[in-house]
This record gives sequence, C-alpha cells and structure tokens, in this order.
Amino acid sequence: MINEILTISGKPGLYKLLTRGRGALIVENIDETKKRLPIQATDKIVGLGDISIFTDDKEMPLRLVFQAIEDKCGKNAVDFDYKKSADDKLCKFFGSIIPDYDRDRVYPSHMRKIFGWYDLLVKYGENDFSDPSQASEPAASEPAASEPAASEPAASELLSR
Repeated sequence: MINEILTISGKPGLYKLLTRGRGALIVENIDETKKRLPIQATDKIVGLGDISIFTDDKEMPLRLVFQAIEDKCGKNAVDFDYKKSADDKLCKFFGSIIPDYDRDRVYPSHMRKIFGWYDLLVKYGENDFSDPSQASEPAASEPAASEPAASEPAASELLSR
C-alpha cells in the first residue's frame, strides 16, 4: 500500500497513484478534496516506499518508521504537538520511537514531515504499512500461479515506460 503513495516535489501533501496515462501518471490527492491530476515526467516523484531514514548502522525504510509510530501512538494521529514544539523536545520524542536514528543526518524538519505524513495517512485511511514483498500466501485450496508475479515498479520507473 505504501508503494502507491507518492510525494511530488513542489506540491504539498501526498498523492495516491491511480494509473498511468499517456506520458503522465494519474494521481489523487490524499485529503478531503480527492482531486485527481496528471503528473508529467518533468515533475520529481518519490514513492514513500523508496524513502528511508538514517540510523546509526543502516537505513530504516519509512514503512518501518510508520509502524514504530503506530506502535507508540496506536492507529491514531500522533499525540504530540510536533508542529509547534521546540526542536530538542521533538528530537527527544522521535528518539523515543526510533532510538538509534542518526542525530547528525536526520533533522527536525525531516521529523515534522514524517509525523505530518503519518497523520495524513492515518486520517484518510491509507495506513497499511505492511511489507509488500511479504504478501499473504495463497490458501491451500487455491492453485499456485504458473508464473511468478512481477514486482511493482518504483515510482521513478513508472514514467520511463
């Protein structure tokens, strides 16, 4: 689910990938307007599934960060005023969720953006943060497919087709 959610440089908010059109992606704004619009190849598009944060020893996918926030806050919006809080309090709260985040490369602005994205996804029901590569196994009564399913292309690859 998180691989279908996009962020577009220069445009606020998050967008859900609907389909590919002729030379463009058709996306829907994740908010109350649900406005659909084409995104051209000249726009910088990044899928949330492709984003990671730095930790002390490796990178942590944003999906796992969202799962950690969900474990801390439940399936509700973040119960901390991340928009108006001081940077040191924000870092302390983020550290309570991801204790080993890289304090030199993850800035308070990144944390605010992550919390904002999380709140937006939870508010509009796009909060399936499960690993897409570990999709549920088919039931024993269902026949197995003869060919393996192709993996979902990254958002940057979608326009190059």
